[in-house]
Formats: sequence, structure tokens, C-alpha cells
Amino acid sequence: MSYAFRLKFLFILPFLLVLFVSCGQQSNKNEENNEKASTSDSRSAKGKVVVMDSVFIISYVRSVPEFKEHEKLVRLFYRDRGFKLAWFKNGELVPQANKFKEVISKADQEGLNPDNYKLKNFDQMYKAYVETKDEATQTKLQQELDIALTASYFHYGTDFYKGMVNPRKVSSIDWKVKKNKIKLNKALQTILKERESKYPYYEFAPLHPEYDRLRTALKKYRDLQQFGEWPKVEEVKKLKPNDVSPQVAVLRKRLLMEYEPQKAKTLNGQNDTLYDANLEVLVKKFQELNGLKADGVIGPATVKLLNIPLDDRIDQLIINMERWRWIPKKFEDKYIFVNIPRYTMHVIENGKEVLTMKVIVGKSMHSTPVFSDKLEYVVFSPYWNVPNSIVENEIKPNMLKNPNFLASQNMEIVSGQGKNVKQVSPSSIDWNSVTAKNFKLLIRQKPGPKNALGPVKFLFPNEYNVYLHGTPFENLFNQDQRGFSHGCIRLEDPASLAEYLLKDRPEWDPEAIQQAMATGEEQWVTLKAKVPVYIVYFTSWVDNTGNVHFYQDLYNHDEDLKKEYFG
Repeated sequence: MSYAFRLKFLFILPFLLVLFVSCGQQSNKNEENNEKASTSDSRSAKGKVVVMDSVFIISYVRSVPEFKEHEKLVRLFYRDRGFKLAWFKNGELVPQANKFKEVISKADQEGLNPDNYKLKNFDQMYKAYVETKDEATQTKLQQELDIALTASYFHYGTDFYKGMVNPRKVSSIDWKVKKNKIKLNKALQTILKERESKYPYYEFAPLHPEYDRLRTALKKYRDLQQFGEWPKVEEVKKLKPNDVSPQVAVLRKRLLMEYEPQKAKTLNGQNDTLYDANLEVLVKKFQELNGLKADGVIGPATVKLLNIPLDDRIDQLIINMERWRWIPKKFEDKYIFVNIPRYTMHVIENGKEVLTMKVIVGKSMHSTPVFSDKLEYVVFSPYWNVPNSIVENEIKPNMLKNPNFLASQNMEIVSGQGKNVKQVSPSSIDWNSVTAKNFKLLIRQKPGPKNALGPVKFLFPNEYNVYLHGTPFENLFNQDQRGFSHGCIRLEDPASLAEYLLKDRPEWDPEAIQQAMATGEEQWVTLKAKVPVYIVYFTSWVDNTGNVHFYQDLYNHDEDLKKEYFG
């Protein structure tokens, strides 16, 4: 070794030693930091960081058919956490595990069957894990328990948050409302306190207060079962206040059993034949809460509803809880909500009802579809374009009887569109041969007081050609059951809805709206911002005061859902 080389080596040696020591210290710090990061949620009982093999996870999930349905979610959840354990901290189960076990043990409170989610005995699995001395076996048991808890949560969470029945996969169920797009892998992260969320996942709580109120009602009606089944009320033609009838005692007992069960227990029915003021209060309450005119007069309609069994009402509450699981997890700041069986439209803004009115919906043979969309246009003094089904079934027979029928209804036949529209003489049509399929012209009713759409319509273009509109037949809103239309939704007060939707347009004040509705010339107004519209189907509802309402199953949708839900 030359003198010059030795001199250079001695010169750089101190720098090499400093570099070596500092690198070693940094390496130790990195290892220490990694160790600390890992031990927060994935140490085994022996203190080692447990990172699972993805093949092991999938193999275990596929071994249980109910878990296999959620394989994608399980894989995504563990991938996001680097395949580390989720339910353990320092070798012990986190408190959320016990909370989850308690939740599934009370699943019946949600109208669910707890046995469906007790696919693994978590207590036995944990006991085996703790008592095992062999380290390899213990690690395997720990991993299996962690995966079992995760897959069980996704199994329960899917039913609780999204529903046991997927309405889009069952042809007999009419429900095309915007999907609930909850991400259960993110929800589980919230439960494990690994992320924040504005939704109550950590409490395993429902997403909508309406669901919560139905759940409270479910408990109330199940509690009524301890008092026995409701007595059957014999049919009466007409029973009114101050009448005397042997039916009074049964009526009083039946109503008290639903609304004041403690009083029903001590009721003495002897000589109870007078329909008095106390019974009248109960009858009117029942009628109001069951969608009938609250006049206190008992007839066949009231008796029919009184004789619906308690068990059926409980099932009705459960399936309507199920429908709330299909609703998007969050509504927009402003939306329109039409409940078909309730025959009511509500406008909600920032969580508060700002407008409500009665509606008329489709008759059973022309049912209003259940769906959601966005309202875009207000059309004043609209034409009514008659659907071809009505042309064949209603206009054709009338034209064969009376060639002037179209003129009497202020209707015309046209061809072409827009500026190319041309009138066609009704006498040029061979009405005998007209069918919905071969009729290529358009029959429309001109704007005016007889127009079937009234003075204004509200469009949210959709595949069903359903929209909101007024009507010249305002007397129909006095009926209790309002299924009269061909599918569209008639509004009791369309002018108020127009005023609300156009309140951000100064030129459209109430006076301008009234003028536009009366001109007889069609005028379209495009909204500045689209407004979501939900047309839904809930046959039981709990109001803000806790009163439980039941509505007629107009289209037998309840029966279709019960078959799927209860099997």
C-alpha cells in the first residue's frame, strides 16, 4: 500500500465511521417506528405483529356460504389495512367486538333474525385462542376470529343498512328509487375508530329517523302481543255516536287494546252498549291513523281495518323498515317526496317540511311507478298528449259513438313536431282499425279549463312518462282513497308548488304564475337547479309525535315484499 493511499484512507476514515453510526441509528429508529405503528391494532398475544396472507383470508371466507357473499368486501377491507388484524389490540379483542356481538343478539329489534348472524361462536373461538399454548395454532385461531368478525359484520351490515331483499333483483317488487350506496368497508373502519364519519356507524345506528321511529313502533306493537290477539268486530252497516249496540263492548276493547292496553285489561264489558264520547274519540283516532275520514261513523271500511290481525300489523312495520334500507343514506338539501299509499306530497328543505298537499295517484290497474328522478321543467298552460293506450281504450270507443267527441273535449289530432305540426281531421281516421301500436298520429288536449293536466305540469323526464300536474277535477281530493289517475300524480295545489320552485326567479312572482296558468298558451320554464323527486311506497309511517299510521296496500306491493322477506 503506497504512502499516498494510506494518507487518503486515514483522512476519510472518520467520515465513514460517522456515516455508519448515523445510518445504523436511523435504521433502528425506522424499525422502532414501524413496530409502534403495527402494535396499535395487530399484535398477537406473543407480541408479534400479525399480517395475514390474502389466500388464507379468502379461503376462510369461502368456507362459509354466508361469508362468501361478501368476499369482495372482506378482501377490500383487509387490503386497505395491509392485511393486518382489525379486531385485536395487544392480543386482546377491542371493545367493539363485544358491542357487535350484543348488536346481533338484538337483531330482532330491527325485524331481523339474530340466528342469521350467529354463524360462528365468537366466545368459543376466543376461548380457544386464549387457551392454546402452541404459538402457530394460536396465531391461526386469532386470524380466523378476526376474519369471522369482519365477515359477520358485512353479513349483518348488508341486511341492516342495505336490506335483506334487493328490490332490483326481484321482478315482482316495484322499486327503482336511487340506490343506497353505503360503503360497508368504510363503515367498519369507522366502528373501529380508524376514520371519522358523519354517519352513525360507530353506534351501529340507522341512517334515517323515520326508520328509528318505525323500530320504536315495532317494539310497541310486539309488546301488545302480551295482551292477546285483538277481538274480532262483527260487520255493521253504520254505527254512529249515541247509538246503542251490542257491538260497542267489542269495539271499545279492540281500540283500547291498541291505544291504551292497560285500560283494556281492567275493562268490564257488561252492559257496555252505548256508543259514548270516549269511544268516539278512540274511533276517530283509529280512522285518522288508518287513512280514513275521521267522522266517528263506523261502517264496513272501518270494521275491515279493525279486523286486521296484530301479527299482520307487526309484519307491515317490519317490511316498511326494510324499505327505508333501500333509501339513499342521505337526502339532498331540497327534495320532493311523494308517498303513494298516503296520497300526499311533501317538499323538504334543509330537513324541514316547507310544503305539503294531497295527491291523486294511479288506480290499481294503472299503478304509479316507484322511482326517483330530478325535476327540471315547469310547464304552464300545458297541452296534454294522450297516450296511445288511452287512445285505443277510451277515445276510440267514444269516437265510434260520437264523431264530435274530440271537439267536445277540446282535443285535436296532429302530425309532425314543433313548427311542423299539422292538424289532421278526425273524419279521416278509420277508428275501427285504431290500436295503440298502429296509431302514428298524436291526439292532444289544448290548454284550458278542461285540460286533464290542469293549469301547470312539472316534468322530470323518465322512462315511465310520469309527472306531477294539476287537475280540473278538484272534488276528488275530498276522497279518502285517491287512486284515480292513469299513473301520473295530480296535485291539490299546483300553483303553490310552482311558486316554491320558482322563488329564485323574481320575474315569476305569484301574479305572473297565475297569468301564465290562465293564458291558454303553453310556456316552458327551466329550473335554475334540478330538484330531486322521490316517488315511494310506505304503508306504515310514524309521525313526529309518535303516532303510528297505517295505509292501504293499494298495489299489493306489501304482499310481494312479504313473500321475499319472510320466505
